[in-house]
Amino acid sequence: MLSQIIAVTGVNIRSIPARLGSSTVAVVGIAGVVLVFVAVLSIAEGVNATMKASGDPNLVLIMRAGSDTEMTSGLGGDAVRVIQDAPGIARDSSGSLTSPELFVVVDHPLKRSGSPANVPLRGVTPEAFKVHDHLKIVDGRNIEFGKKEIVAGRAAARQFVGLNVGTELKWGENTWTLVGIFEDGGSVSESELWCDVKVLQPAYRRGNSYQSVYARLASPDSFQQLKDALTSNPQLTVSAMRAPDYYGSQTQTLQMIIRTIGMVIGVLMGVGAVFGAVITMYTAVASRTREIATLRALGFGSIPVVLSVLVEAVLLSVVGGLFGGVIAWAAFDGYETATMNFQSFSQIAFAFAVTPALLAQALGYSIIMGLLGGFFPAWRAARLPVVTALREL
Repeated sequence: MLSQIIAVTGVNIRSIPARLGSSTVAVVGIAGVVLVFVAVLSIAEGVNATMKASGDPNLVLIMRAGSDTEMTSGLGGDAVRVIQDAPGIARDSSGSLTSPELFVVVDHPLKRSGSPANVPLRGVTPEAFKVHDHLKIVDGRNIEFGKKEIVAGRAAARQFVGLNVGTELKWGENTWTLVGIFEDGGSVSESELWCDVKVLQPAYRRGNSYQSVYARLASPDSFQQLKDALTSNPQLTVSAMRAPDYYGSQTQTLQMIIRTIGMVIGVLMGVGAVFGAVITMYTAVASRTREIATLRALGFGSIPVVLSVLVEAVLLSVVGGLFGGVIAWAAFDGYETATMNFQSFSQIAFAFAVTPALLAQALGYSIIMGLLGGFFPAWRAARLPVVTALREL
């Protein structure tokens, strides 16, 4: 049986050059499907990578109870002071490592289209740079607290117009001067602008209010102690969650939408590619009627014939899958762009990520298309009556 399968498959593969046109159509069709499939899903992978980079497990986000995002949260100055005294928070010589922050959204044009988009403007205290300890200035300098100055994340500077050191920008009731560019390990913070919270509050008439408090844990095991202390305090109505959990929840809707679109497009295009493969393999079977009939007359069974056709279809689909995957990786991996975060209604900058897992998924999909495209021609070849086939020659 195995020797028959190998023999028939060898005949099929050696005959591919004689059917180069139809075989190329099948390969190109599957490559196109894989290219689009990988391109769309690499958006979700890129967003996911950005969120993972934002997830320091020793960082806790505290918001008003019932709030899903910082945009919908609100904390008064008194509540912030109670939070800062809670057990489980890391401390240094200057006090607790906490960062009360105010989050607003400003309009600014995108480079790629010139159309206005929502940019997060975050007000912070000096302690923020101890709490978010991976953040560093890579161009210009940090803000001087008390002044109308901002620093921009590296991703924001690449995506939005005029976010260069020295630029003056009018937002709220202030004219701000951009004095530096920062990076934060590829996290979502790099899509934001930062300024002094005490300057931001009056610019947007927020009084002594904040929207969240970021706190660094005294130890990895201190989270439950801190959470229990906060949620049981009658002076507070707050929730606490680790940063990875918060950022993971922020893009669930966006990733679901992207993956659904990718799957729908992949299936629709896949149907066309399967038809292309069916036509190719039917052509292959028709052009080898004499060979198949002769092999059957010599005693070769139907199973080797079926498997040989399927092997050829899978081989063509693998070539197409690899071709499409390589093009997708070369064209899209690392490409930087921005999209709307539906939770915060602001832009999040990210880079397309064509990962090995995504390429493996796409290759698997191409093999499925090849099997579907080869099944019916293989079935026809197996059921081809030997006497009838020989009579037609």
